[in-house]
Amino acid sequence: MRRAVVASSATVAGIVLLLSLKPHEAATVPAAVGPGAGTGTGAGTGTGAGTGTEADAAGPSAGTGGTASGTVRTVTGTAADTRFGPVQVKVTLDGTKITKVEAIQYPTHDRRDQEINSYAVPLLNQEAVEAQSADIDVVSGATFTSQGYTTSLQSALDQAAGR
Repeated sequence: MRRAVVASSATVAGIVLLLSLKPHEAATVPAAVGPGAGTGTGAGTGTGAGTGTEADAAGPSAGTGGTASGTVRTVTGTAADTRFGPVQVKVTLDGTKITKVEAIQYPTHDRRDQEINSYAVPLLNQEAVEAQSADIDVVSGATFTSQGYTTSLQSALDQAAGR
């Protein structure tokens, strides 16, 4: 079986090498250096940044700083009812890595809700991505939104894990 790798121009020689191999031979593609190096497709797709190698041509990117899963999906958590209204989040995952969390529903009924959540929601989104879980700190002054957010986030993560 022949295998092909899509990568930066620095690995063109490696691609030629891979394409010229017989099915039973193996090869290591030379390291690609520069922005976007480490991107590639194989059994899945992946992206990378910085210096990377495509040592495993059958799989996705192995570049340092890249993601190797190739399965990007979005999962929406159930809406969590709070004292001031429902809170619901949508999570984007690349494999099991949380790449983005977005609150798609949160209290905005009055000016105070809008004021609180205009600073709380971005903090919660950032915390969730950094923590890579629903185990995040409550934002001071936005306790109910924070609790609803973590509840919805956990339900999204549970759905993503098939629980």
